[in-house]
Parts: sequence; C-alpha cells; structure tokens
Amino acid sequence: MKRRTKQFGLRVIRLVQSLPRAGAADVIGRQLLRAATAVGANYKSSCRARTDKDFLARMGIVEEEADESSSWLELLLEANLVTPVAVGDLLGEADEIARIVVASIKTAKSRVAKASSRHPAAVGARKSEIRPAPQGYAVAGNPKSEIG
Repeated sequence: MKRRTKQFGLRVIRLVQSLPRAGAADVIGRQLLRAATAVGANYKSSCRARTDKDFLARMGIVEEEADESSSWLELLLEANLVTPVAVGDLLGEADEIARIVVASIKTAKSRVAKASSRHPAAVGARKSEIRPAPQGYAVAGNPKSEIG
C-alpha cells in the first residue's frame, strides 16, 4: 500500500506537469498535487503510529486526501481541462485507495472496541514504550541503579 499510494502521487505529479500554467488549470492542479501527494505521505505516517487512536487519526487524513484528490480530478475533467483518458485511471485509483483505507479504519475501530471490552485500561495505550528496569537490576551505565 505504501508503494501504491506513492505511485498515485507520482502519477498525479506527471498529470499536473502537463496542465497549462495559467488560469483554473494551474490553481486546481496545485490543489490536486497537494492532496494527492499527501495521500502517500500520510499513509506512510500512519504505519508508524504509536497508538490505535493515532493510527485512526492519520488514516482519517489519508481518506480525506484521497477523496479530495478525486474531487479535484473530477473538476479538471468537468471543466474540460483534461480528457477522460488522462484522468480515468487516476480517478479509479483514488477511489480504490479511499475504499481500502475506509476498510482499514473499520477494522481498526472494531479491534479497538474488542480490546476495550476485554481490557478497558488498555485502550489508547502505546504500542511500544520504554519500561523501567525491574527492581534489583542495574541499568546499563548507571551503577547507582543497582540495589544491593
């Protein structure tokens, strides 16, 4: 999915570079470029989320940016600034990415709901954290941490 969202951004870059540098095409092209490249960047960021809440928030942004990309592509098409051939595949890809992300969000929400029903205190807990050394063990480089 990382590769797919990155490729989507690269394909949009090429499309925007082919647009006229004046008027509506330039303005819409810049908006499309911002949204489409944000899809891949935010997806990559969601993969490094530390909590379920963080993951859901970042994936929500990916969904919004994919949907916004579709809107800008449709606007270019309906304003006759591009041909259906030029944007048809990109529209389909933006829609598929949004659908995949929505499914991932639903799955994550379901997992969070199940976890909260089993372990209410664990919801929103960090996936990884540094824990203190157990009592009686030295911490590397700190001889004062030894309990004798």
